[in-house]
Amino acid sequence: MKYIFLVSILMLELFGAVVESPIISVNEEKTEVTIEVEKIDVGVSGFVVHKIAQGRTSILNNAIVSNYNKETKIATLKLSEFNALSNSALPNGNWKVEVGDTAVLAFGYTRGLLIAPNEDIYYRVTKNSKLQWIHPDIFATLLSFNGHPTPLREDFTQMSIASSVGLVYIYLDKIVYTLDSKSFKILAMTEAKLEEGAVNLPFYTRVPEIDANWFGEGSSHLDEYEPHYYELMAKANPKNTELYKIVKNGGEKLEDALEEFDIKE
Repeated sequence: MKYIFLVSILMLELFGAVVESPIISVNEEKTEVTIEVEKIDVGVSGFVVHKIAQGRTSILNNAIVSNYNKETKIATLKLSEFNALSNSALPNGNWKVEVGDTAVLAFGYTRGLLIAPNEDIYYRVTKNSKLQWIHPDIFATLLSFNGHPTPLREDFTQMSIASSVGLVYIYLDKIVYTLDSKSFKILAMTEAKLEEGAVNLPFYTRVPEIDANWFGEGSSHLDEYEPHYYELMAKANPKNTELYKIVKNGGEKLEDALEEFDIKE
C-alpha cells in the first residue's frame, strides 16, 4: 500500500493503467491462479478472460489480488463468480480457467466515486484530477432505490458494476483513502489538509433525501459521518496496521470500527 503526501490530487491518477498478464498456474479447485507481473497491489480487482476460438473470448471469473511476492514478481489471484454481465438471455459455457488464460486487472480504474463530507471538499479534490468522476448523486439515487440511507458495502459493489467504477475514494479526517471498488481494499492513503466545515450525511450529494426501507441493514439514517466509513474500511482491511493506528487514536466514537481489526499488539 502507498502512503502519498498530497502535493497535487493528480497523484490519484496513479491507478489508471489496466494490467494484463497470462495465467501461469491454477490450483486444483480452480479458485486461485497465479500470474507474473512487475508490480501490483493486494486488493486490485479484475477478471479472467478465456480464449474460446480464434478471435472469440469469454470472461470466466472475477479476480482479486490476494498476495504479491515482490522478489519473484508472482501475484496470487482469488477467483469468484463473474456477475457483472448477469443476463439470462446470454449463453453459458462450461469453460474453466486454465493456464494461458489472461488476467485483466485494474479495469475501470479511470473512473472513480468520491465520498466527501461536503461540497467544498468534493470539488477541491475532484477539480485537480483528470479521473472520470462519477457524481455522488448517481450513488445516492441507487441508495434511494435500495432503501439504504446508510450505504452498505454491497451498495458500493452494485455501483461499481452498474457504472463501471473501479475506484472508490473516501475523505476522512484530512486523508483521502483510495479503495478498489470490489475488494474495498485500501490501495493508497493521500494526505489532504483541507478545512472540513459542515458535514452532509451520509455524504455530499444534491439528492435532497434518500428513501429508507422500513427495516433491515442500511435502513437507518447516519448520525455521524466518520464512524460508519471507518467501520466499512476496517471490515475489508482487518490487518491494515496504518488504518488500525488511525482508528485506535480516533477515540470513543470509533470503538465499533476498532473491533473489526485482526491485529495483535
